[in-house]
Amino acid sequence: QVQLVESGGGLVQAGGSLSLSCAASGRSFSTYAIGWFRQAPGKEREFVARITWSAGITTYADSVKGRFFVSRDNAKNMVYLQMNSLKPEDTAVYYCTARTRPGIGLSNAGEYDYWGQGTQVIVSS
Repeated sequence: QVQLVESGGGLVQAGGSLSLSCAASGRSFSTYAIGWFRQAPGKEREFVARITWSAGITTYADSVKGRFFVSRDNAKNMVYLQMNSLKPEDTAVYYCTARTRPGIGLSNAGEYDYWGQGTQVIVSS
């Protein structure tokens, strides 16, 4: 079991920045990758970014590329999502998720094994 807890969400004006954190505990050493997804009201959960736990290889959705940056601190079992130049369309609940098996791509929610409870991000225009 891997437990994930997100924090750092809130209300920000368009153009602003927020940093989300994801704390992993439990069998976090077995994690292959940590992903960030988001879900806006009435929409499906969508991939935002992911990072492999060991090598730190990152992948981003086109909609956030160049604005969002994912990083990890293995010693602290933490993953971060730095969100810059935020837009109203970035408003959503953001989820941290963990995958325990190696894989490629990993941009689909069904490819992940554990999920956090989510943190709300609201970007006002």
